[in-house]
Amino acid sequence: MATSTYLSNPVISIGAVDISDQCTAATLTQTIQELQANAFGSTAVAYVAGLQNNSLTLDLYWSTAASETYATLKSLVGTVITTITLKGSSAAVSATNPLGTLTGSYLPTLSPVYTLGALTTCSVTFMGGTFAWSES
Repeated sequence: MATSTYLSNPVISIGAVDISDQCTAATLTQTIQELQANAFGSTAVAYVAGLQNNSLTLDLYWSTAASETYATLKSLVGTVITTITLKGSSAAVSATNPLGTLTGSYLPTLSPVYTLGALTTCSVTFMGGTFAWSES
């Protein structure tokens, strides 16, 4: 039977800073680049795994309070971010609540969007790095 998950309390941390209270969406794209492994005489294209090429996009409210969006991200633009973690809920890490860890990603831009009559937001995309899931 098909099941779906309703996320009510995901947890997103950049380094040691929990930014969950400012995050409205997180889109992880876990990619392993394909490499052709064909040789003379091959009759079909064959592939093997290459390098990871991951990205994580976070949609955030733009808060300038201490330890919030602006304070956390302003100095990370143009740098390699040590660790970003995400999981579906604040419950303990388990097979049903795995912890995703993106290590060594790069943040190229920081672009807040100011709109009249709306909350200020920003969408940031962390590029590259190594991604892994953990269940314990």
